[in-house]
Amino acid sequence: MKGGTFRNTQWDPTLLSSQIVSMQFCVYFTLGLLVYVANKLSGDNYSLDHLFEYHEIHIYDLGGRLVICAFVLNAFLASLALWCIVRRAKLCLDFSCTFHVLHLLICWWYNRSFPANASWWLLNVITGTIMCIGGEFLCLQTEMKEIPVGYAALNQKSDV
Repeated sequence: MKGGTFRNTQWDPTLLSSQIVSMQFCVYFTLGLLVYVANKLSGDNYSLDHLFEYHEIHIYDLGGRLVICAFVLNAFLASLALWCIVRRAKLCLDFSCTFHVLHLLICWWYNRSFPANASWWLLNVITGTIMCIGGEFLCLQTEMKEIPVGYAALNQKSDV
């Protein structure tokens, strides 16, 4: 670590790995819950296909539209996860891309073919953008809080 910097910039692979695993768990957990609710509302049977099968992303029926809504809503919840787990605006793009690249690999493995559906790609670009920008916004709100300095700050506690 260089002298004079505010934050510890030392590379910590344990912290990084645990944050990636935590993000994957939180985002897939909330996505699973939202898709479950979407399936109940549309009367579909719940299966992993709705999470990983790229042919399930369509607007032809109510079930497909609700799955798309679940993915978009989950992107906003993933922004909250970035804010709670990562807590750095500078890292939100990295973690958002990491989640979506891992999701691509999982979908590729699950389907045994590379996703060729344009709606799947469009949905993932949109949700990745929402996740990244929302996470950056929330993290910046926390990072930009005033740090109390001076005599008055010595006499009161701060939650920085």
